[in-house]
Amino acid sequence: MAAFNFPKQTNFYSGKVRDVYTIDDKWLVMIASNRISAFDVILPRPIPFKGQVLNQIAAYMLSATKDICPNWLLTSPTPNSSIGEKCIPFKVEMVIRGSLTGHAWRTYNSSKRELCGVALPEGLKENDFFPTPIITPSTKADTGHDEDISKEDIIQHVIVSKADYTVLEKYTHALFERGKQIAAKQGLILADTKYEFGKIDDTIYLMDEIHTPDSSRYFYADGYEERQQKGERQKQLSKEFVREWLIANNFMGKEGQTVPAMSDEWIATIGNRYIELYEKVIGEKFVPEELSDKETEERIVEALKKLE
Repeated sequence: MAAFNFPKQTNFYSGKVRDVYTIDDKWLVMIASNRISAFDVILPRPIPFKGQVLNQIAAYMLSATKDICPNWLLTSPTPNSSIGEKCIPFKVEMVIRGSLTGHAWRTYNSSKRELCGVALPEGLKENDFFPTPIITPSTKADTGHDEDISKEDIIQHVIVSKADYTVLEKYTHALFERGKQIAAKQGLILADTKYEFGKIDDTIYLMDEIHTPDSSRYFYADGYEERQQKGERQKQLSKEFVREWLIANNFMGKEGQTVPAMSDEWIATIGNRYIELYEKVIGEKFVPEELSDKETEERIVEALKKLE
């Protein structure tokens, strides 16, 4: 994917999976690439249409939650791009977990009973529901690994003020509840997810993407209880299967480890899983759309003109 140079562009940042352009210090153009990351490492091969899947799910979910809190999104001029308001981001990610899965399970399975200052109940199995959803924040690293952090440390070190953190908690719980309701209508369980927030003046905005397979984990509701009772693995739609494949091939992003080779077949499998999640979550057929760099640039420039 080409790097663009838009009118009044004041900054450019290439993240793990997105390229972000700042326009006139007021707006952000966020282009979702087909890059895929795991354990905070960009994997060597792109996934076809992944950017479109992520961007369109995020746009759908931001629209479906805008009554809960303000969000940054203004328009999506192409299938893989969004334009929104530039916020000053909080340096934390609000991770919320309804189930003991992923990182929380790995922590629990190592005999620890606390995560980010939150006590974990005894007697849980992998993928069991918590009595109530728990928030386990992480620091937001510009590069490298995000780190677990407790609410108390966030407030003590004034990473987020106590007043603002109270609002972030409220929004996080409300967004997760809405996300679970949307998922349930489609026969899915939203097991965990994360949200990022920022500020414009004194107003807190929801930023970035929400409820996508890169930021969330979904289980199929049909057969969930039966699989739990039998101790079977849950059927899920998320990026966790990529992490599990990497772990099985001795890669967890640690120093000295090498990313395993990704075959054409494996790339196709990952791509199909992303499309499956789109169709399952949104309830509509995925329509792939490939634009040239020139068409992408023209559409974004036209959309920016309308904001002036």
